[in-house]
Amino acid sequence: MSAELIKGRTRGGAEWVPSFITDLNQQTCIGCGRCYKVCPRDVFELVDRGEALADADDDDYDDYDDDDEMKVMAIANVEDCIGCESCFRVCPKQCHSHEPAAA
Repeated sequence: MSAELIKGRTRGGAEWVPSFITDLNQQTCIGCGRCYKVCPRDVFELVDRGEALADADDDDYDDYDDDDEMKVMAIANVEDCIGCESCFRVCPKQCHSHEPAAA
């Protein structure tokens, strides 16, 4: 038997299944900050791209030099996500991955 998913109701009474953030692809993130601005729960933070890629043990990290000061988003507070997917909707690069969670 599969686990019951978290469900909500819209104002009109329709059932709604929220999808919570599970990953953010920092390789494709351009650091525009749209997801940060639209998130009502402070799930994201801006970090240095070089540090983010170095922490990920990415083989492509060598493609970036030490003078790279570009910023990218990172998930700071995953447990605060309310599953609205606003970040996914505003992201021009579709960097966010979401999935429903069990109740």
